[in-house]
Amino acid sequence: MRPTETPTPADPDAWNAYLAEGNAKQARKRVAADVLLRDPAGRVLLVNPTYKPGWDLPGGMAEANEPPEDAVRRELIEELGLHVTLRGLLVVDWVAPHGPWDDQLAFIFDGGTLDQDQADRLRPRDDELSEAVFVELSDAGLRLRHRLRLRFEGALKALDSGRPLYLRDGAPVM
Repeated sequence: MRPTETPTPADPDAWNAYLAEGNAKQARKRVAADVLLRDPAGRVLLVNPTYKPGWDLPGGMAEANEPPEDAVRRELIEELGLHVTLRGLLVVDWVAPHGPWDDQLAFIFDGGTLDQDQADRLRPRDDELSEAVFVELSDAGLRLRHRLRLRFEGALKALDSGRPLYLRDGAPVM
């Protein structure tokens, strides 16, 4: 093969090396995956992380090559000892670079409503969380940082409409 020719699938080794080189040059996105969980009274679960200021929705960052829905399930088990069946996607938010951070994709999934026994037994299970509490929707909006509050409000709209929302820095795009 001449140096200017693009490899083809007919030469699997050359083709895979070509694809790997292209993959190495592609942008990598950070992925956050959170869940909207409610108790029988309709309150929403918030958690208080120990590693950053402010309240948050349960969830966290995906690991390398981890699907967002698996990341949120893993985080719920690690941090709260909670196994939930996700009921669907509520929000995808493209978050622009800010401060020292590159851009990211932030997902919010619908975790449904926990039964009262599950809600009553919910406690942080590791040192990443200091508290886990159910709060009224109006109180949740006051506790969340601006960027997350917009995403949370989008998730509530998606829950009401039955359709997921795509956001760009918290603002609806489509």
